[in-house]
Amino acid sequence: MSTELFFDAMELQTEPRFVVGIDLGTTNCAVAFVDSEAASREPQVFMVPQLVDWQTVENRSTLPSFYYQWTEHEASQLKTLPPASIGIHSHCVGGLARDRGLQSPGRQIASAKSWLCHNGVDRTASILPWHGEADVERLSPVVASSHYLKHIRMAWDRAHPQHPLESCEVIITLPASFDEVARELTIEAARLAGLTRIVLIEEPQAAFYAWLSRHESEWNKKIRSGQTVLICDIGGGTTDFTLVRVRDDHAIESEMLRKGKGESDHANPLSRELLEEEKRRYGLHRVAVGQHLMLGGDNLDLALAKAVEPLFFSDLSSIPQNQLGHPEFESLRQQCRVAKEALLRSEPPKHYSIAIAGRGSQLIGNVRSVEVPLELAQQTLLEGFFPNVALDAIPDESEGGLFEFGLPYAADPAITRHLAKFLWGHRWDGRPDEQKQLISDQVAARPDWILFNGGVLESPQIRQRLLAQLNLWFGNTESEVGSWRIGELEARQLDLAVAIGAAYFGMVRRGQGVRIDARLARAYYLQVNEDPPKAMCIMPGDATPLDRFLLSEHPFELEIGRPIQFPIYVSSTNLVHRIGEIVSIDLEHMRPLPPIQTVLESTRHKRSAVVPIVLESLLTEIGTLELSLATSISTSGGQSGSDATSIRWRLAFDLRSSVETDRSAHQGILEQSGIVESELIDKAASTISAAFLPEAPKDAAKDLMKNLAHELGLSRNAWKPSLLRSMWQTLIDLDPQQKRSSSFETRWLNLLGFCLRPGYGFAADDWRVAVTWRAVHGKLKHPSSAVEAMVLWRRIAGGFTVGQQRALYQEVQTRVRGLLESNARNMPSIQESMELLRLVGSLELLASRDKKLLGNLAIDAIHRNKLIALRDSVLWMLGRLGARMPVYAPMNDVLPPDVISDWVHRLCKESQPQPAHHLALMQLTRKTGDRYRDVSIPVRELSLKTLEQWKAPESYLRVVRDVAKLDMSEKEMIVGESLPLGIRLRG
Repeated sequence: MSTELFFDAMELQTEPRFVVGIDLGTTNCAVAFVDSEAASREPQVFMVPQLVDWQTVENRSTLPSFYYQWTEHEASQLKTLPPASIGIHSHCVGGLARDRGLQSPGRQIASAKSWLCHNGVDRTASILPWHGEADVERLSPVVASSHYLKHIRMAWDRAHPQHPLESCEVIITLPASFDEVARELTIEAARLAGLTRIVLIEEPQAAFYAWLSRHESEWNKKIRSGQTVLICDIGGGTTDFTLVRVRDDHAIESEMLRKGKGESDHANPLSRELLEEEKRRYGLHRVAVGQHLMLGGDNLDLALAKAVEPLFFSDLSSIPQNQLGHPEFESLRQQCRVAKEALLRSEPPKHYSIAIAGRGSQLIGNVRSVEVPLELAQQTLLEGFFPNVALDAIPDESEGGLFEFGLPYAADPAITRHLAKFLWGHRWDGRPDEQKQLISDQVAARPDWILFNGGVLESPQIRQRLLAQLNLWFGNTESEVGSWRIGELEARQLDLAVAIGAAYFGMVRRGQGVRIDARLARAYYLQVNEDPPKAMCIMPGDATPLDRFLLSEHPFELEIGRPIQFPIYVSSTNLVHRIGEIVSIDLEHMRPLPPIQTVLESTRHKRSAVVPIVLESLLTEIGTLELSLATSISTSGGQSGSDATSIRWRLAFDLRSSVETDRSAHQGILEQSGIVESELIDKAASTISAAFLPEAPKDAAKDLMKNLAHELGLSRNAWKPSLLRSMWQTLIDLDPQQKRSSSFETRWLNLLGFCLRPGYGFAADDWRVAVTWRAVHGKLKHPSSAVEAMVLWRRIAGGFTVGQQRALYQEVQTRVRGLLESNARNMPSIQESMELLRLVGSLELLASRDKKLLGNLAIDAIHRNKLIALRDSVLWMLGRLGARMPVYAPMNDVLPPDVISDWVHRLCKESQPQPAHHLALMQLTRKTGDRYRDVSIPVRELSLKTLEQWKAPESYLRVVRDVAKLDMSEKEMIVGESLPLGIRLRG
């Protein structure tokens, strides 16, 4: 994505005196600035004041990206914070926040930046700290990030009261591979911190700008025309690769002529002068950006901690029968960060000592320590993350990688494999076509220079490992000076370079310095056909900020008052397609983004109108893709004419339909009611409407599903989400008619839930669920419809808000508790009881205390004779309430393992198990790789032994033994029914 967020300089009467660069890092933040009125324009580092100990404030060059919430006792000791601490009495950020987390990890937020780009959760929800202590206030990744920026703003304002940060030109850095949502959330974090006018730049570019700031006058003497620079940035949370190429003279001259600069006769001295100036200022061209890789220092720390953990248990060669507790392991992980730095320096020690204190009141004598051998660290970190691989190596993406603390890391930890794929895939990017006749593919893939950046690359061992790998790949290629070796551009202060480069870039924007021509470097596509899958290029790869394209040659017709979705794909390798070009969808080179969706509404036109629409795409000032729909509607009812008024709808990413890692953001074609699958949609609408007419035959509603299957020529399981959601709309429009009899109301509710299940997974489903709630909740006309209403709520529970789920539970909790305790005076029917239990089990957003209470009641109720007929439903509810891998709930809502351990032990005593026992036990003990959710090793081994004795399906044993996926039919057993085509579930 483009690197720059520009604001109109004309809005400012004068340019701000200070240009401030902020590195919003995963592990550390840093700040640098340029005083435009000072004699020297060289970027300076801003020392950030912060608490480093109780009542001790120091100015440091970095601000650790940690947030810590005080206990009541700690807060009482901090009533008189030093004035310069910028401290808050509820929490602190920085050095002390990092250190306090060693003792109380459940009160600390770390790696908030990694959560900003985690599409497996709702990044705007209050989910951090991940499985924090009970009394800790949860924050969203956005709010947590805003606290670091707010601390920096307050510190700057205290030091520069005449030039507050809000009035400065502020440049914030972010990974080059951040997706569109993460970029927008970074902007939101800045806004919450009081920074509303900012510029964005990608971190690898900022690192290169830091190098250019030191070599401004002679960079083009060191890096020659046509050469390539690889920027390798491995930070705390992500790995970014970027390629910058130096344009040759011919390419620059062609660009000048295209822009109308200079003369075609380059014997003209003025033209030659222009050419030299153009080469100096615009000779650098950023041509490629790697895909998002959640691989960085956090992964190395975690991997080393996992390797060291067995040392605390007798024999390293045996499988440990225990694990460190959560606080102890978190302490180990943080100490492994320090151990990693020591063991990977130039002259490392042979061993590194790590000690972990026990929990409780008797800490003295309860300290365990181990010696970490150098060989273990090198094997884990160098061989594990930087192995020697072939240039044609392909990363293994078949299964998820390390999954701890809720973050799904890259499937393949081998950074060298990802680098090989990047260099080979972008070998011809930015090169003139004629070079394909002159050099080989291997030479094209070869970078001439490498610039290291990021905290991980502070290690000389890792840098040498990468240099050796590059020399191994390309050492046999031809070179002007004999044996080829890659050149290394000197990098200084890797922890500060990004902030320094960001500040320098601020001056470049003012025309002072060397500029990198950074085009979009990725292309965006809108899916327009399903079979065969095709897409239209809506933003080309060479776009620059504020480029706008009106796709008037491809108009649509869309209906007002109906939700629509736009499946969007992005590619960082297919950069040759032009705007409006139709191409085949290639999932090897294109990846889907969250769908973009909207509901067209207009006060100027009747609700049922179909209007012509033109799509407009814009590369915004913040470097993100913005889509809008434009139409002209006549105030007199037409769609054109002298009284026509232009209307525009902005499209937004549908975060709700993409908050699960394994949930498909979009599988179908562009949903356009009346156009896509129009014949099927019309047939379904007419069949449904006819069944609910006052004069309809008595059995019309009863036989509706069968009649629909006949009219559509498709079985109900073959109805696609786009068709189902259009049927839902027809049913909602028929709402007033369905209430005239109980049979009509029952059928209406049943089909409504069938069409909207599972309540998410398709763009604008949150809107549909809200409409359904308003149409049904508290509005039933016939008591006999209550059971079908419970079925409806169960089917769409995944689309409910926490408040809606809580409201449903409050309505039924007395009945369900009475049922489980077998003391209800008037027991409901078997069918109603089953649906009641299944409804409650589907409410995954309930508070932990309610889940725990219900689970305890359920485990007691399994063997009650009075409830034998409901045993399978009770077990189904138990499995959903205690599942290690919830169907749709945020993963931090999972009950702690110690809560369900008793349930597991009691289940395993069952002497006559049924399939429902197998399913429940599997869900309670399934392995996720996240120790905060996984049961202990002894409990898992008990579960495995029991499942084997029960002759449970092998797939159940596999997911309890290892981190693995279930097939769709098994997932549907957990949900309780089949799901629409294309809707995927986590796990």
